[in-house]
Amino acid sequence: MRSVRQCSRTACGRAAVATLTYVYADSTAVLGPLAHHAEPHSYDLCVEHAERLTAPRGWEVVRLTPDFTPAAPSRDDLLALADAVREAGRGRLAAPAAAPAAEPVPDTLADAPRRGHLRVLRGEG
Repeated sequence: MRSVRQCSRTACGRAAVATLTYVYADSTAVLGPLAHHAEPHSYDLCVEHAERLTAPRGWEVVRLTPDFTPAAPSRDDLLALADAVREAGRGRLAAPAAAPAAEPVPDTLADAPRRGHLRVLRGEG
């Protein structure tokens, strides 16, 4: 399922719809559709910031698409969401109605440290 990425501009919490990348060798700022993966040297921008983008003096702005609109959820997104909900529901529904009697804990596990619901098992050797 696609995660909602936010605009990279400070104090802007809107959803990103465009990706800005600088090509320093050509003094060019390239503004295109939202990249599939967030890259460390690119900036995700919302509609407002993408439309108002200006480049430093002497630089050129290349806009790969004239307008940026948020993408609607695709069929794959909805299916992934349904699968995630179904999988989460299985964990709850699969629990037995009455808890069985607790099994005795082996001595090797009794002194193992616990963190929440996880238990550290010591290896042999």
